Amino acid sequence: MELLADTDRPPPGAEPDWTVPQRHNAYSDADHRVWVTLYDRQAEILPRRACDAFLHGLDALDLHGAGIPDFRPLNEKLGALTGWRVVAVPGLVPDAVFFHHLANRRFPAANFIRRPDQLDYLEEPDVFHDVFGHVPLLTDPVFADYMQAYGEGSLRALGFGRLPNLARLYWYTVEFGLMETPAGLRIYGAGIVSSRTESIFALESGSPHRVAFDLERVMRTPYRIDDFQQIYFVIPSLQGLLHATLEVDFAPLYAKLSGAPDFEIAALAPGDKIFSRGTQAYARGRVRQHA
Repeated sequence: MELLADTDRPPPGAEPDWTVPQRHNAYSDADHRVWVTLYDRQAEILPRRACDAFLHGLDALDLHGAGIPDFRPLNEKLGALTGWRVVAVPGLVPDAVFFHHLANRRFPAANFIRRPDQLDYLEEPDVFHDVFGHVPLLTDPVFADYMQAYGEGSLRALGFGRLPNLARLYWYTVEFGLMETPAGLRIYGAGIVSSRTESIFALESGSPHRVAFDLERVMRTPYRIDDFQQIYFVIPSLQGLLHATLEVDFAPLYAKLSGAPDFEIAALAPGDKIFSRGTQAYARGRVRQHA
């Protein structure tokens, strides 16, 4: 999650809430091939690494298809499951706009896809990251509620001036979160599941710290957007994540954070519970390959 100035105005052709038509028929054959290439690369590695809820969501939404999904049939399936829908936007949107969409169970997704020479890295999230990475978990009722609660809480946070702290919560859960399961650590963060290299790095590399989730710890930990993560936070379950955030009065927490220094990104803190690498046991789900 990258913070934008809320004084930014929507670009020409966008609605006041920054939504635009997806224009699914405007995608080229090359655009669809990029989606299929990215999908098939992830389909090869995620069954051993992604959490069950993500894998089930992929199947429920049938995202492999023949290329970039059309948001209209996608929203029929997603809406029937959890009441969420995907809305097209031209790119990153201002924070207040983004939070308002989440609070109303709408997920903003870019309507463009990366070029073939950008398969491994793209500075701004595209439709593959947004839809493949984020939308499958929105089929899970618990995670769907967490995302709505995050949007509502973020709108309140604007008045406390603690938005950077709340952005860290989004970054270390929605984008780069890991989950503890009986089979070992599993990925649920969209920034990991949509990246072949980070899907492997997050679970198998010996360099990053994997630390048990603690709300204050997370909100005092900065992040970087130009490299692999140096620390990942591990939740016990999606239900545990929802409870850990819904059961907290954020006003006194924000007051406490205002006088507390940040942790160094790569440093361990007193009381951290550390997890080892997480792929020694494999999940049972399968991601269907594109035919």
